[in-house]
Amino acid sequence: MLKIKVCGMKVPENINQLSKLNIDFMGFIFYKKSKRYTENIPVKIPDTIKKVGVFVNEDINTIKKIASKNKLDYIQLHGNETVEYCKKLSSDKYKIIKAFSIDENFDFKQTCKYQIYCDFFIFDTKGKLYGGNGVKFNWKLLENYKSENKFLLSGGISLNDIEEVKRFKHPKYMGVDVNSGFEIEPGLKNISEISEFIKLYK
Repeated sequence: MLKIKVCGMKVPENINQLSKLNIDFMGFIFYKKSKRYTENIPVKIPDTIKKVGVFVNEDINTIKKIASKNKLDYIQLHGNETVEYCKKLSSDKYKIIKAFSIDENFDFKQTCKYQIYCDFFIFDTKGKLYGGNGVKFNWKLLENYKSENKFLLSGGISLNDIEEVKRFKHPKYMGVDVNSGFEIEPGLKNISEISEFIKLYK
């Protein structure tokens, strides 16, 4: 079954509402320059939903402290982290998601170097910001992806894209990562729209 990750959560009641839906991952952004930045996970999340902490070019020791404090299930690296950086984190038994920013010039061969240290990948749209650009990239580019790891499709996906998302096929496609396309404002999600998306998607 395809997976759904909802990222950029920070409002306690909004998180509680989302926790009642059939999602697989919930993401919290620990990058201070993000509009969706949160210092911690403010409420308890059901064990059925995996907690993902999103970091951008962060000090590894800082990541470890935040991961321990918030009992993170996954660490998502959304910056320019190197293969060596991922190797160091994975050696401490952390589950790692590496995000890549995709445009027409992206070389998918570089993902091969990361695959041994990462549990899966996220393919997002390359923009001026690290994530949350609210724009879709050309998904046909993923025909060039030949690595072994599964991936989540990200970048501006909204309820209006449900038919296109359902048509998308790739042998390593495992689901979607949604964020800005379902927001009322940064960090506050439209729960009814996400619920409708899940019904149509799953």
